[in-house]
Amino acid sequence: MNKKIAIVGLGYVGLPLAYEFSKHYNVIGYDIDNSLIDSLNNNIDSKEYYTQKELKSCNAKFSKNSLDLDGADIFIITVPTPVTKNKKPDLTPLINATKLISKFIKKKNLIIYESTMYPGLTDEILIPLIEKKSKLKINNDFLVGYSPERVSPGDSKRNLTNIKKIVSGSNIKAKQQVSKIYKKIIKAGIYSAKSIKVAEAAKILENMQRDVNISLINEVSI
Repeated sequence: MNKKIAIVGLGYVGLPLAYEFSKHYNVIGYDIDNSLIDSLNNNIDSKEYYTQKELKSCNAKFSKNSLDLDGADIFIITVPTPVTKNKKPDLTPLINATKLISKFIKKKNLIIYESTMYPGLTDEILIPLIEKKSKLKINNDFLVGYSPERVSPGDSKRNLTNIKKIVSGSNIKAKQQVSKIYKKIIKAGIYSAKSIKVAEAAKILENMQRDVNISLINEVSI
């Protein structure tokens, strides 16, 4: 419980992470949605993923105050990555979340992204942004990992803990640290990807396969 984990984004990905990690670590869950935070602090999950009894037993702290992120050792970003009207990735939530945590990052911190990304986004845009805003250097001062979320909304049988977790890191040490913390909560096991770009590609391929299957069945039903 000595390490503090800050989870930015408390949707269907971030909330289960906060719930499970709070069994082993000091967890702060942050979201810009004030009504969401108010509900969670009243032990109400509007998505009905967790019951009131379960949320009441959760040890995580839920906050809408970004100052509560200060002092975290590990930052996990689980914000959405929508697309624009022109079918381009809208990086605004990711960029804003990265700028936010960069205010609080210290030496030896670990930053983990779980959001859907195209291959190269972490290395080419997010890490340089952290370096610029924090004045720290990747792999010398802080580490970065990418572990794509794989939860399928609506699937009650396969949840966070029993889906194999893909992990990757900016170097071997980063990947080892990412693996170590996720092993605390993932029962299905860990798969170590060769690089962050490979893990990003795996996430894109999985999303593509899911979308193609859904589209196919929709066509069949018609």
